[in-house]
Order: sequence, then C-alpha cells, then structure tokens
Amino acid sequence: MKRQVLIVGAGASGLMAAIHGLRAGARVTLLEHKERAGKKILSTGNGRCNLTNLDQREEYYRCSCPGFPYPVIKRFPAEHTMEFFRELGILPKNRRGYLYPNSDQASSVLEALLQEIERLGGNLVCECRVTGVGKEKNRFFLSTDKGVFQGDALILAAGSKAAPVTGSDGSGYKLAERLGHRILTPLPALVQLRCGEKHYRQLAGVRTEARVELYVDGTCMAWDTGELQLTDYGISGIPVFQISRYGSIGLHRKQKVWVRINFLPELGREEVEELMEQRRRLSGEKTCRQWMNGLLNSKLSMVLLKLAGISPDQKACTVSDAQWRRLANQLTSYKTTIVGTNPFENAQVCCGGVDPKQVFGDTLESRLVPGLYFCGEILDVDGICGGYNLQWAWSSGAVAGRAAAGVLSPPAGRTAGPGRGQRKG
Repeated sequence: MKRQVLIVGAGASGLMAAIHGLRAGARVTLLEHKERAGKKILSTGNGRCNLTNLDQREEYYRCSCPGFPYPVIKRFPAEHTMEFFRELGILPKNRRGYLYPNSDQASSVLEALLQEIERLGGNLVCECRVTGVGKEKNRFFLSTDKGVFQGDALILAAGSKAAPVTGSDGSGYKLAERLGHRILTPLPALVQLRCGEKHYRQLAGVRTEARVELYVDGTCMAWDTGELQLTDYGISGIPVFQISRYGSIGLHRKQKVWVRINFLPELGREEVEELMEQRRRLSGEKTCRQWMNGLLNSKLSMVLLKLAGISPDQKACTVSDAQWRRLANQLTSYKTTIVGTNPFENAQVCCGGVDPKQVFGDTLESRLVPGLYFCGEILDVDGICGGYNLQWAWSSGAVAGRAAAGVLSPPAGRTAGPGRGQRKG
C-alpha cells in the first residue's frame, strides 16, 4: 500500500517535498492556508526568482548547528536543481553563477512546480488552516477548518515568520511545539538595520560602495562589501542583509551592536591618506565642500565633514593635521550604533526556528517523533543572499519528500539516538 504523506505549507520547500514524495510513489496531500500556493516564490529575485547559485560553500548557510545544513545541500546540490527545473521545462539562465529562469519570471517557476504536482496526482488544498496536530498508532492527524486529514508521515514546511503577507506567519512553529519540538527564537534576518544617530535623515537615498563590518560586544561577527544604501532610519542593501542575522541575535541578547563602515573599500588606510594629501596639495583655495566633490556623494560628504569637526566652507588649506586624521577615520572607519532591525514584514528570512539538534540531518526526520519531517525555513537554517535560501528549500524539500515516502532510508547502523519516539521540550 502506498504511504500517505501530509505536507503543511505549499511554499518552495513544501512543493519540492510533494513532487519528490509523489515521484517516490507516495500519495501526497499538501495543505496551504493562503488562497494560492507559492506566494513567496513570486517575490524572490525581485520577481525573477534566483533559483540557486553555482558557488556553493558551507559558510553560506548559517545555523545554530554549523555542520547541519551543508550535508543536506550536498544530497541535492545546485547541479541537481538545474537538472530538475530543466525537466520541468525551465531553461536556467546563468548570470555570473546566479541562476534564473530564462523567462525572468518567478511565476513560470511556480507554474512549472504546480503543473508537475497535478501531473503526478498530488492533492493540493488551499485556504486550509491547520488548527491541531496529533499522532496515534503511527498515524498523524491534522485538524483543519476543512476537516481532518490523516497520513503515515507528516512534513512541516510552513516557513518562518519572515514576509508574513506571503503566508509565513509562524503557525508552523506552534505545530512543531505541540509535537514536542524546541523552537529557537525566530528573529529577522536578511533585513535592514536601524541606527541610533540623528543624521540619517540627511543621508536618505544615498547609495555607495562600502565595506560593512558588524560588531557584537566588540567582536567582529561578520562583514561584507557591496552597495550600501543609507535610509532615514539607518542602513540597508545587500552587504547589510548579509550581516544582519548577527545583529538580530546580539540585540536579542541585549548586547552592544555596532557597525563600522569603510566608504573607500578598495583603498587601504595608507592609500586613503596619500589620496587626501594629494587632493589637499591640489586644492589651492578650494573649500572643504569643493575638496570633497567627486570623492563621495555630496550628502554623505557633508555629514562626514561635520563628524570630523570640519566646516564645509572652511578652506582646505587651513584644515589642521588632526582634522585630516579625523576625516580619514570617518572615511574608512565610520561607526554607527545599531538599535534595532526592521520587523519580520521587511525580512527576507529568519534565523531561529525548529532546533536542528532534534532533527536527523540525513533524512530531516524528527529525533522525537518517528514519521515527522521538516524542510525549508521552519528549521533554524538561513542562507545569505544570492539564491541560497531557495537552494536550501529545494534541497531540504527533496530530502524530506523522499524520506517521508520511504525511499530515503537512514544509513545502515544508525541508531534512533536520544529522545526518539519521546516528547521532549
């Protein structure tokens, strides 16, 4: 008899799990509480869907258990993702290692996934909210506003709390908790950072290349270089997103969080000082406002001059050596205090979620409840920008779907491990 697999959540990982479960011979019922499946897929890659990235490294996946995510990625790597979507009719487009559908439409990716589920005979039920979950005699029961569903295996793919308008409202965490799993506090990640200084209103709209380093209690936790965006409340842009999870965690722990910014990231400190000296020699009677022209955005220049104690109308030739040093510090080591992040509504993903210590990494099956599996953002795994979170969704969905269908077995000799079959908080 075919195994009956229930999946809660029809996002990227849930759809992938459904397809791989169906291909493995299971009967699959996929429950989605929104009016349509895959809403978050439509917003990925600014609507173009960055399917994956050919540059795969272990450090690009963050987790409270550092060794947990990457073995899952290797079981269904980026090359498999490309081949999978080719089979569905999606022609991948390679942009310096970033893969998109050739259509540049995320909707084509979602349509291909839904078509495959329909072809394989999967049962997709939308606008179906799960209100209860339980297990009796090796059968799972899901209470919903459309009746009770039951199956031999259950996959929780209900997402995180990021971008709740797409359906990720944290409801999956409650189901996991009811089944005895520990939830590590979900926090916004790949999100903007809010700063404490008052001059950001003057900087709103500025974009500039910069190196951004995030410190927690004086320790540099992460850094990235790219286009920095300054807003009326603080800092944004890809390099900020890449480091933001560490700021979220530090703030949650009531630690001191600050960011150091180098606005001339291609130059070393000595090169910056040489450049400043050259410009000073050539400045003649120019004002400092004129001296800064062409070096940085004018709004940013005015703020940095003020922070260095230099008047924009002061003649460059009258600036003291101490003032030049302070300006060099502002150009290369500008410091800003982080007081918060933007909310879940603005976050692309979360850090936190189901504790990976309670999940087998080879099948993504629960260590506590046999037959229960997890995939996607509900787990405490988050990737950097660039297609890595979708790759996690594809990889974890494929592994969980096959395992739940009974065709991906644990390695020979693996014991159940502590807590298997037991409820544990």
